Amino acid sequence: MNYYSLRRQSPAVDFRTAAITGQAPDGGLYFPDAIPQFSSKLLGEMRQMSRTDVAVEVMRPYVGSSIPENELRRICAETVGFDFPLVAVGPGITALELFHGPTLAFKDVGARFMSRCLGYFARQGSTPPVTVLVATSGDTGGAVASGFLGVEGVEVVILYPSGKVSPVQELQLTTLGQNITALEVSGTFDDCQALVKQAFLDGELARHRFLTSANSINVARWLPQQLYYCFAWQQWPDADAPPVVAVPSGNFGNLCAGLLVQASGLPLGHFIAACNANDPVPAYLRSGHYEARPAVPTISNAMDVGNPSNFIRIQELFMQDISQLRAALSTDTVSDADTTATIARVWAEHRYLLDPHGAVAYTALQRYLEQQPAAPGLFLATAHPVKFPEVVEQLIGQPIPVPESVQHLQGRAKRSVPLPVDYEALKAFLLAEQR
Repeated sequence: MNYYSLRRQSPAVDFRTAAITGQAPDGGLYFPDAIPQFSSKLLGEMRQMSRTDVAVEVMRPYVGSSIPENELRRICAETVGFDFPLVAVGPGITALELFHGPTLAFKDVGARFMSRCLGYFARQGSTPPVTVLVATSGDTGGAVASGFLGVEGVEVVILYPSGKVSPVQELQLTTLGQNITALEVSGTFDDCQALVKQAFLDGELARHRFLTSANSINVARWLPQQLYYCFAWQQWPDADAPPVVAVPSGNFGNLCAGLLVQASGLPLGHFIAACNANDPVPAYLRSGHYEARPAVPTISNAMDVGNPSNFIRIQELFMQDISQLRAALSTDTVSDADTTATIARVWAEHRYLLDPHGAVAYTALQRYLEQQPAAPGLFLATAHPVKFPEVVEQLIGQPIPVPESVQHLQGRAKRSVPLPVDYEALKAFLLAEQR
């Protein structure tokens, strides 16, 4: 399989090149030139297969000959080596918990898959030393830092918005050291993302550093997110009644992966893009006019994205046909007030603890099911509530136990480099740090 730029001004490339470079030379996102189709045999057997076997079957067409089968199997096994349970929450509503990985967030899967792919390419001598330059609104940075920690031949530079990530998220970004550097930007996630995008288009910088991105703009980070939905399908109790799926949506990579695996034939129902106050996509589906907006801070901070990069991939998947997109996808905008009310109510009624992002998705799903009462639904619980204690604990009136996987971060010294919202400052840092 090859990948083409959505700007269509660059040549098509294989998986290895797309993963190493992140973006096309023309600044466009890469998109697969064909959508693999699941065979009836695979669909019939998937519910009994191991997670590793499912991952290999789903990812093999996308990777192609870039990685041999035995290495792909090892990468997949390490990528999905933790649980993805379905948990019943309330009548007709089930949570797909995606926070049982090492950094307690759904992004562990994509970060682990990508880091191991780049590590393989580096060991083969097929790539020069790489700098992974990534912007984060919260969970991406921690997952990337964990996934790439100690990977030979790869340096990681993470930009995050100062004061706009949770305490646990910041510890995950700033305490690992080794080949991980955190830049604390005095701005928003959109500012961080804009700085990263500008760096990728800088020819002078490219002559000094081999840059790639670990945001979901990178196919090696984006495509493995299809696996969550396969694992949900393996556990779904009624194969004849595919679930409505509500996805908390910020940069829209996770939702796009769900729509992609549905296009491959996975039996899923209607999708809901659950947004917070940063809702340019719901506005677009109402009006037909897309307009990026400045990001505004909310308690579901990982979704504070005013110009989601991956929405262009969703448009490509639906051939720029807004009527097809509207038929497949609903959207909802959930306020902070509704988010906190949902956390408190679901805890009181069901003793299920939501984080703010999962609460946005739960709210959107419940609203949809009130209009479609016969449809069963699941929502993606994308982060552990312990990452947001300042929001959650006051709503439930008790502390959240800290999982063992992050207890080792407590008490560690934060190490970050302050950075203004100024590209020249970022460029100077990257050039000065080149070794």
